[in-house]
Amino acid sequence: MIVDRQGRRFRNLRVSLTSACNYACTYCVPDGKRLVAAQDELSAEAMARGVAYLIEAAGIERLRITGGEPLVSPKLEAFLASVSTLGLDDISLTTNGQLLTRKLPLLIDAGIRRLNVSLDTLDPDAFRRIARGGDLATVLDGMAKASQAGMSIKVNMVPLRGQNHDQVVPLLDYCLERGYELRFIELMRMGHLASDSNAFLQQFVSLQQLLQMIGEGHEYLQADAPIDATALRYEVPGRGHFGIIANESVPFCRTCSRLRLSSTGWLHGCLSSSNRHYIGDLLDKPRHQALPALQRLLMKALGDKQPVAFSGGATVMKIIGG
Repeated sequence: MIVDRQGRRFRNLRVSLTSACNYACTYCVPDGKRLVAAQDELSAEAMARGVAYLIEAAGIERLRITGGEPLVSPKLEAFLASVSTLGLDDISLTTNGQLLTRKLPLLIDAGIRRLNVSLDTLDPDAFRRIARGGDLATVLDGMAKASQAGMSIKVNMVPLRGQNHDQVVPLLDYCLERGYELRFIELMRMGHLASDSNAFLQQFVSLQQLLQMIGEGHEYLQADAPIDATALRYEVPGRGHFGIIANESVPFCRTCSRLRLSSTGWLHGCLSSSNRHYIGDLLDKPRHQALPALQRLLMKALGDKQPVAFSGGATVMKIIGG
């Protein structure tokens, strides 16, 4: 087991299945160009082998499949078939929901029971401005069908001043009425926003501002959350829960247990570090050769974590998923 001086270890793995995406969200892709798959992306088999090795080398317990947009990847079915046999405690998937209705049977058959759906507004015009792709009604329909099929739905919203912060309460009410748990995600100083402080501050909506907006029409109480959770969790009595991932306002680096694997075979131990560690060349080696080398890289990746708070990073979120 690899543990650092603060008692942190890797428990949660996020795998970016592809860097391709059918959206070009403003906070992720400033130039507005849709993302395509990298030429050197790993195969489904290699990525699944990477997950298996990381389970053994690091003690990974939970897997979340991300992108880009994982539902656009032709590797999805083969990858799901492989990782579903690895004995993980939980496998979930993050999606923008555009292809959810079409892919729902595949996800159900693979045993996926939890979805995080990225949705920043219920206003169709604002949706088109922010996502620069897709159709709002299609996403809402996909969420409803997934919920009807018994899936647990969390909705991820990035509040942006001047773009969608007026949707904070309407989206919360929408989710509470349908049994979805809404997660507000504070804007992060990543990629182009790491070097443009003015653009970041103009758009940033803080934890305190979110709670003030919500508190004007809702009573809420702070609820329990796992010790390594990224979100502060709140209960609206009699209606449901919501969370706030307050990376800027209330950092959670001290308890972070996340490890990320990019679609091109790079391990990222921390979003606030530009360091990355290549494991693609280990995935063709037999287990007895790959695991010792992988453990050495994992020690370096764990050492990349910030001791207290996220300080910004040049790494672009679109490369490594959520």
